[in-house]
Amino acid sequence: MADYHFDVDIQQQLPKGEVVCGDVFYTRRIKEEGRVIMVLSDGIGHGVRANVLATLTASMALSYSSLHTEPDVAAKVFMRALPRSSDGKESYATFTIIEIEVDGLVRIVNYDNPPTLIFRKGEYFSPNEIEVNIRGEENVGKILRIREFTPIKGDRIIFMTDGVVQSGLGGKKYPMGWGIEQVHEFAKRQISRENKISATRLARKILNQAAMNDGFNLKDDTSCGIVHFRKPREFMLITGPPFYKIKDVDFVKRVTEFPGKKIICGGTTAEIIARELGLEVNIQHRYAGESIPPAAEMEGFEMVTEGVLTMGKVEEVLENYTRETRLGNSPPEEVVKLLLEHDIIHIIVGTRINWAHQDPEQPIELEIRKFVVKRVVRLLEERFLKNVTLELV
Repeated sequence: MADYHFDVDIQQQLPKGEVVCGDVFYTRRIKEEGRVIMVLSDGIGHGVRANVLATLTASMALSYSSLHTEPDVAAKVFMRALPRSSDGKESYATFTIIEIEVDGLVRIVNYDNPPTLIFRKGEYFSPNEIEVNIRGEENVGKILRIREFTPIKGDRIIFMTDGVVQSGLGGKKYPMGWGIEQVHEFAKRQISRENKISATRLARKILNQAAMNDGFNLKDDTSCGIVHFRKPREFMLITGPPFYKIKDVDFVKRVTEFPGKKIICGGTTAEIIARELGLEVNIQHRYAGESIPPAAEMEGFEMVTEGVLTMGKVEEVLENYTRETRLGNSPPEEVVKLLLEHDIIHIIVGTRINWAHQDPEQPIELEIRKFVVKRVVRLLEERFLKNVTLELV
């Protein structure tokens, strides 16, 4: 099992006047196989038509890759499926597929997107590349470029669409466009200045420079994605007390021995831990929200919040989260920030029923808690590619 986590982020910007992006990025985690697949597709042109082409290509590439279909066979099928323009001319979308397996093998399949850049220990790393012809008479001359390598901690993969390398085209500084060599040099400088630069920060720096090259008026849809292999950050979220009161001591011991950051979502749970450890729970009134109770502070924990209502709001924030989302300071948003900052997330759900809040014959609160937490786990795994363990106690 690999001893690293891979952090993934993509930054995108549209040309002025466009409302949809012609570049599309999809991800899928196949948990039972220990695989993560990412696809970045760039539809020809821009606007709605480009978005349709890229969406079709990305979704089919993701599906065929999930089924272990050979890339040249898959490419033949979904190129044939793409709609043609009214004059009969071919419509197409370029794509980059990055597949990461649990044993560490990375496979990159590229069709007509700029080459991916791989950095190892701050220097450019170039694994062997093979060229494969896409099958079918109609695809003569069309080539897939495939690279495979085993990553190590610290490696970075930079993938992009034409908007990055063609930025500045026709201008004084880059009359032929920024070009892949200049992108490589720029990225290398950023990494040398800030060795632990995050995937998000590096992608933004590259995209911002591309926009600057075009005088902040990009001429094409522009996307830059980063995969960063690094030491994982672990986090624990505890919600609900354990079913058996006799287990309280063991439960608290386990929580306190966890080496990473941790939070508690639930007043009763916090009271049990505070009682066993001789600590105080201090309510904070910095956030004056109407629907969510304020958070509290307790030594050894990042924060303490109310339980079911807060988790429900956390699920809502994660469901609606986009790259443009700016999180505020409400307790649920603070919880989301912590979840997104970490890679391996341990969620412990206590199954003791809080009889003070409901009819003993209708343990609804527990079922709601379990349902909401499972939805949060699904979102973290599928949308944010987090490694999540869920335990009921």
